[in-house]
Parts: sequence; structure tokens; C-alpha cells
Amino acid sequence: MFNQDQVFALVDCNNFYVSCERVFNPRIRDKPVVVLSNNDGCVVSRSEQAKQLGIGMGTPIFKCEQLIKKFDVQVFSSNYSLYADMSSRVMDVLRKFSPQVEIYSIDEAFLCLEKFKQKDYREYGEEIRETVAKWTGIPVSIGIAETKTLAKVANRFAKRDVDLKGVFNLTGHPDQDSFLKQVEIEDIWGIGPKYSLMLRKKGIVDGLMFKNTDENWVRERMTVTGQKTLLELRGKNCVELEMIPPDKKGITCSRSFGQPVEKFELLQQALATYISRAAEKLRKQDSIPLSMHIFITTNRFNQDEPQYANWIDIKLSKPTSYTPYLISLARENLGKIYKSGYRYKKVGVTFTGIIPSKEVQPGFFYHPDDVLNDHRFMKILDQINDRWGRNTVGFSLPGKKPSWSMSQKKLSPKFTTAWDQIPVVYCD
Repeated sequence: MFNQDQVFALVDCNNFYVSCERVFNPRIRDKPVVVLSNNDGCVVSRSEQAKQLGIGMGTPIFKCEQLIKKFDVQVFSSNYSLYADMSSRVMDVLRKFSPQVEIYSIDEAFLCLEKFKQKDYREYGEEIRETVAKWTGIPVSIGIAETKTLAKVANRFAKRDVDLKGVFNLTGHPDQDSFLKQVEIEDIWGIGPKYSLMLRKKGIVDGLMFKNTDENWVRERMTVTGQKTLLELRGKNCVELEMIPPDKKGITCSRSFGQPVEKFELLQQALATYISRAAEKLRKQDSIPLSMHIFITTNRFNQDEPQYANWIDIKLSKPTSYTPYLISLARENLGKIYKSGYRYKKVGVTFTGIIPSKEVQPGFFYHPDDVLNDHRFMKILDQINDRWGRNTVGFSLPGKKPSWSMSQKKLSPKFTTAWDQIPVVYCD
């Protein structure tokens, strides 16, 4: 049964990647700033000043060169270590305001405020916002409502209406419908592109029209998920917090190379690195895969070069998250799909058929001591890398800057995750 007395707050970090860069670089706080995707390709985060210049999300950076020069736009490569750590700090602050927190994404979280009915929700939201800004330097917007879907709606207005000062409480609002009418149907949480197109053809173009649509019609055409979205817009709680994220059923690790790779040895090296990362994710959720999918591809956007792509599925005779075994198996099979004479853009691995480790069916030659020793070894390795940073120890480590690594020419320091890059403050 869903608790209909709950109130939810959606806390969303504003322009998160940009905000993280600004925390440690006061000189850019009032300047237009953009952060780029892998290999410094496209814009993935923009400051408000950059948005006002007309720089769109996903725009290739080469198309922005004139604006960058004319308005002194500050450009940064994605600093994933910094962003992940700053996200963790924000989430830690939020847990001080509610014991029930669902981390929805790297820059969003839902809070349940059920136990805080005696408080004024707007005042409590303002307190959360001020504390997050003071303790982490990250500005956030907060939407509060009776359901998670309505909290998403409230957050849109909290983020865009400067008069709301970053907090909007839609709970019990006498004119909720007027706000739903202002939200385009494709912007309603839970309605994807396919359904939004179908709804528009039906003449349902905004949140209010969807709220007033026949429930049975919605369930028939949009399954129970669409029905829940409808009911949530009507104020009925149907989507509870996920306090513990569900285990992933598939884990992929891959990156586009900073420059094309031709040598088989370099592809092996990159693949070993990605398998190490994916296996670490397996162990963190105490899971093992039953199969492994390996793929390679050239740059399909460069039609001036010969194209080639291939893949291979490998059923694991020994289901395990033991990295050396997985690397050895992957290298052996990579040779079956590799062809010389091509300039490869990407190699990667996907683990599938993931199950909890305790559900493994032992093989005929299974020996408990071997499995226990593998587990202990990987646990020690993971602890070292957690403590001292990724790739402190590992397998087939490529060195400091392999030729196939991502292009990150505008990378800021890892201010909070690397000892040699921690900011130094001098005072007289």
C-alpha cells in the first residue's frame, strides 16, 4: 500500500557540471561557461550566461567557436571524478534533512518529507537550499508536492521562475491545474518520446490535458506505467522512493578513443581497462555475469575511411567477477573479430545475464578454496583503489596517458579526489 500522506521534494542541482567547476574557480562565476562531452565533442552543461548566448545543449563545440572568442566563454572537459565526488557531498547534506533519500541521478534526488509535517514546506526547502549551497557551493532548485511526478513539475518552475528563488511548494496549491497546463506533454516525467508523439496526435499536448484523460484509455495504450503517471498528476501517490537502487541487469563499459587505434595490442590494452572497470561494478553489487559481449567499431561518421564493426558473445563456463579471468577470456576472443588495416574508434564490453553471486551454480570442477581466494584478492585490490584512486593497482595498466585515452584538453584539476591536485590556499 502506498502512503498517501507523504510529501516529496525533488532537489535538482543547477547546471551541475558547470557549478562544480565554479566552486573551485571564482573567476568564472559570472562568465559564460560550458562543459563538454567525451573527447571534447559536444556541449553537455551550460551556465545561464551561455544559454543566453544561444549555445544549445548537445551542440558540437566547433560550431560555437565564434561565440567562444567573442564573449570569452570558458570551456572545460568533463571532470567525472570531481563531479561524482561533489554529487556524493550534496547527497550527504540532503540525508541530514530526511532519512529517506532516493538518488535519482548524479544531480537529482527525491526526499520524503512525511515526518516533517509540522514544518512549513517552503521554509524547509529554503533551509535545504541554503545549507547545500553553504556546505558544498552547489546551487539547487527544489520542487515540493504530494507525488514524485508533481514534485518534478514543481521543480521545473522553481528552476525557471526567478521570483520563486529556487523553491516551489505545489502541495495543496489551489491552482495546480494552471501549472500543469504550462508543461508540454513531452516534459512530463514518465512520458517518453514515443508516447508523447502518440498523445499529441490524440490532441493531448500538456500536463493538464493528460491529467483529465480517461484512465482506462491511458492504461490500455500506455500500460500501467502511464496509468501511474496519470494518477500521480491527480495527486495519488503511486511511485514510492527507491531507497536501495536495484542491481543492474547489464553493465557496459566503453569509450570512444581520443584518436583512432590500429594496433591490436592497444585494443587489447583498452579492452582490459574497460573490463576492469565493469568487473569492479559487478563486485560492488555482489553480482556475476553469465555471458560477456565484446565489440569493436571504426568511426561510422568518417566515410572517407573503410568501415568495419564486429562483435562476439561469450558464454562464461566459469561465471565470475574475477578480473584476470575475464581479461584473459576477452583477449582471446577479441582476436576472433579483429581485422588489421582499419582505424578503430571504439572497443567495449557488456556483461549480461547478471545474477547475485550467491545464486551461482557450482561447476563440476568447482573448488571452494579457489573461489574464496579469488574473492579475497579482488576485495583487497578494490579497497586499495577506493582508498588511493582508480588504477593505483590493476591489470595491464596502460600508463599515465595512453594514446587511446579520451581527449580532454581542457580538463580542470581533480580538486577533491587526488592528493597532488588539492587546492592550496596561501594567507599572509
